[in-house]
Amino acid sequence: MAVMTNLATIPLMVAGLLVAGVAGCAGTPTVATSGPAADVRVTVARTDITNLGMALDAFEVDCGRYPPTKEGLGALIDPPANAKAWRGPYLKKGLPKDPWGNPYVYRCPGRHTPGGYDLHSFGPDGKDGGGDDVDNWSRK
Repeated sequence: MAVMTNLATIPLMVAGLLVAGVAGCAGTPTVATSGPAADVRVTVARTDITNLGMALDAFEVDCGRYPPTKEGLGALIDPPANAKAWRGPYLKKGLPKDPWGNPYVYRCPGRHTPGGYDLHSFGPDGKDGGGDDVDNWSRK
């Protein structure tokens, strides 16, 4: 009887090892500088900028203004001292970093959108300019 019980656990152990192996591979980070994976990172940055924009718009509806550069995107998480009607936090998971590990850059009033704000990522090279930035003012 003990032999049958031990033999019955072998398929369970094999299944467990397979699941652990697949989970380990799925969590392995990769770095891509070109190709489809790099395109995905640009798409993620655009999506983040859109989501941050919606949070900024909700802040503006509640407070009657966008947070100035000095308050920054942190005003979406923690209430500024002078924002009496603040109803945040406006982001559930905190402030995201761009797909390349850098903070998003916020400016209000914006240089490119004077009535609103500028929001962008420096892109893969991590530097302002260079043609790879992802922003809320151009139609790339």
